[in-house]
Amino acid sequence: METAKVTQTVKFESIGYTLKANIRQYAMLIALVFIMFFFQIATNGILLVPMNVTNLILQNSYVLILAIGMTLCILTGGNIDLSVGSVAAFIAAIVGKLIIEMKMNVATAIITGLLMGVVIGVWQGFWIAYIRIPAFIVTLAGMLLFRGLTNTILKGLTLSPFPRSFQSISSGYLPDFFPAISGFNLTPIVFSAIFSIFLMLTQVKKRRAKIKSNTGVMPPVLFISQLLLIIVAVNLFACSLAAYKGIPIILMILLALIAGYHFFTTKTVPGRYIYAMGGNERAAQLSGINTNRVLFFVYLNMAVLSAVAGIVFAARTDSAFPLMGSGFELDAIAACFIGGASATGGVGTVIGAIVGALVMGVLNNGMSIMGIGSDWQMTIKGFVLLMAVAFDVLSKNRAK
Repeated sequence: METAKVTQTVKFESIGYTLKANIRQYAMLIALVFIMFFFQIATNGILLVPMNVTNLILQNSYVLILAIGMTLCILTGGNIDLSVGSVAAFIAAIVGKLIIEMKMNVATAIITGLLMGVVIGVWQGFWIAYIRIPAFIVTLAGMLLFRGLTNTILKGLTLSPFPRSFQSISSGYLPDFFPAISGFNLTPIVFSAIFSIFLMLTQVKKRRAKIKSNTGVMPPVLFISQLLLIIVAVNLFACSLAAYKGIPIILMILLALIAGYHFFTTKTVPGRYIYAMGGNERAAQLSGINTNRVLFFVYLNMAVLSAVAGIVFAARTDSAFPLMGSGFELDAIAACFIGGASATGGVGTVIGAIVGALVMGVLNNGMSIMGIGSDWQMTIKGFVLLMAVAFDVLSKNRAK
């Protein structure tokens, strides 16, 4: 007896539908490419010089770190943390005091600073999650409290310099594991090649799984184009690093954070709880999610990342000073909203926040190279932020 073969017909999504469904992500990526192209021309090619590409990462590392944590805060329902700049300054002051004045071991001082970040997170998370004081009020109080403590510790003075081992966090580079060819550091090239192969294998495997289940399959042309664009961009970036000094240590820290938090928010149950809470907190509670615990974790996490940002920025500037961290919270919030996070919560990604932070970084760097004053820089960044949020609101209204 012969068994008939059943052939499955795969229905691919149309290109228009795919673009519409992912309009936020694609729009910000296109905007980033356009801004980079504009400033590359306006600065006579200086923007994408290898040295400046590396400087873009070094200068904006603290914003990228804070944007990751702020994304999680916004996801819980449009909450924000206004204290991140003051917490970063406070931790930098403590670490500076321990290393420079008390001659403590660098590693021990950094661990102490991170533990202080945990304590601050527990303090603020308790008031927000369990007493249910609005996050805006608690973190506004934290902004004032930790700014005052920073000034008390530093006594209005600047602590400097840090030892070279501490500075290397933000100014050090990985050694070249391969013989240099014509002045090129081959380590970034090898790493990017490995990443490209890994990305192709994982994306193809993921696509095959979707085809098998016949759910949300992207058109072949769009899939190949998207994959090739990412691979080309990664390898061009690696070539820029190779032409300068190689891979900065801070870039490895950033990549680890981005990969870790992207996995956490997309592939783990606690990560999906954050989205569920932001979508509808009452429904999340009825489904058995402990929303108090979720909110507590988010603000504990934000304080720890603020501590990391403070340490990174202190290493970058080789100092801890009273006004350090001013405006950090605004940069992080702007990066999240420009990157596609919704002001009402439940929508947003870590990758989107990184794209938003890069948009802000390229704007800052490009305008500085062009000699545009800080007053106009703030005006332009404010306009970009308003347009990004307006785009989010209009796209939501259109969907309704």
